[in-house]
Amino acid sequence: MSPGPLILFPPGTRRARILRREKRFLVKVEAEEGRLWVHCNNSGSMLGLLRPLNQALISPSHKPGRKLPYTLELVRSNGVWVGINTLTPNRILRRAWETGILPELRGYQSFHSEVQVAENRIDALLSSPGNRLWIEAKNVTLVEFDVAYFPDAVTQRGQRHLQKLMALAAEGERAACFYLVQRQDARCFGPADFVDKRYAELFWKALEMGVEIWPYMALVGPEGISLGPRLPLAPG
Repeated sequence: MSPGPLILFPPGTRRARILRREKRFLVKVEAEEGRLWVHCNNSGSMLGLLRPLNQALISPSHKPGRKLPYTLELVRSNGVWVGINTLTPNRILRRAWETGILPELRGYQSFHSEVQVAENRIDALLSSPGNRLWIEAKNVTLVEFDVAYFPDAVTQRGQRHLQKLMALAAEGERAACFYLVQRQDARCFGPADFVDKRYAELFWKALEMGVEIWPYMALVGPEGISLGPRLPLAPG
């Protein structure tokens, strides 16, 4: 576990209330200055999270000329803060490597993001002399009966990622999938076969073929995001 937040929200971050979601990437909120549209980069269903009047945390964008000045970062649901920003797992992964707190990443000397492999991009490639590690990072927001699940919507892109990791493992490369559970009410993790049966089948096949599965809990709150404990896998 990280001793403190690996990610801090920028100045100007504020609380708001969810009003409604529209066209996947738009969420209307009620903030101190009134009602406004904010950007949501999470294309999943986010089941049960975007209910009207749920608390939210929105961060300001520092990109000049951006149409939507805020990004949706967190939503409070069933008494817990849930991180919905899909960029967070990649950022946590890099910070965990930089700080040396993730045992699976120790010993690697370089970290490269968004590496092109044939027609696919892999989120991260870590390397040291004679060793390489390919990693896909996924954001997890769905929890049912203490089990964290991924995905929360059918994901052909996610299926392709697992297939690419399996191909790399078959070539003798080290390959892993890092699942960041951005909420603290889960006790274990598993693939959501009730959402995407094909993804679940590929998940278990990938595990059998040597792809490493790393489900980690994030400690999420308005003060920032830390890396929590590794979660066990739910029975297949």
